[in-house]
Amino acid sequence: MIDSLIFHSNSELLEGPIFDKDNNHLYFVSILDYLVYYYNPHTKEVLSIKLDSPVSCIYLLGYKKVLAASKNGFIEIDFNTLEKKFVFQLGIDDLIRYNDGIKDPIGRFIIGTMGYPEVKKNVGKVFSYFKGESKIIIENTTISNGLAFSLDNKYLYFIDTPTKKVAKYSYDLKTGELKFESYVIELKGSGSPDGMCIDSEGMLWIAEWGGGSVSQWNPMSGLKLRELKLPCDNVTSCCFDNHSNLYVTTAKSESKDDIYGGGLFYLELNKI
Repeated sequence: MIDSLIFHSNSELLEGPIFDKDNNHLYFVSILDYLVYYYNPHTKEVLSIKLDSPVSCIYLLGYKKVLAASKNGFIEIDFNTLEKKFVFQLGIDDLIRYNDGIKDPIGRFIIGTMGYPEVKKNVGKVFSYFKGESKIIIENTTISNGLAFSLDNKYLYFIDTPTKKVAKYSYDLKTGELKFESYVIELKGSGSPDGMCIDSEGMLWIAEWGGGSVSQWNPMSGLKLRELKLPCDNVTSCCFDNHSNLYVTTAKSESKDDIYGGGLFYLELNKI
């Protein structure tokens, strides 16, 4: 698995990988370094832009153009020119920062929040922002994390990490409204669910913080189907590329033996 390490720059907390399948580019962030990264798998080129506050997730806008959610607002970044510009901010408290996010098929920006610099119970929310207006769609979260739409876009799966569960919400694509239906997955091992993505079969892949792995789950049955171990404890998020392989971000842990935490891994699933 160490052979699959493709990037390591001593980051404390890599997060938010998102793959641009139209252009074959990967983006990810180093939250506490305020850095947004661009990676070209073909040329191996890596570019980064530093913002002025913790940055947690990325939304695709176009060719080498993204929108990054930072504590001080949403910033448009153009990696063609290495320029950045402020776009908008939501009404969040000073002791709150953004965490994981996803864009729905209509173009709504969905983003979760959490306490910062101190994590506090139930102070987080999940917002939806569209055409200049925002609304709260989930309340009383602690560490708003993984988000994934079902393949038919009728459901939104969501992780509030301390619950160690994946929640399923019915989602109205026309209005952007959602309603809690049930918990569909519960992690009972040492790992807590962090970031998440969905594969072409509708199975969920969950990064396990403290569990040293990324695992595949069936949201219909709640069963774990597969587990891939990584050489570090804190696995933060994952996304698929055009070859149905996984990019996985990780974070450092307190262990002195953890030399790979904070790295970016590429897992070729047909070879594992």
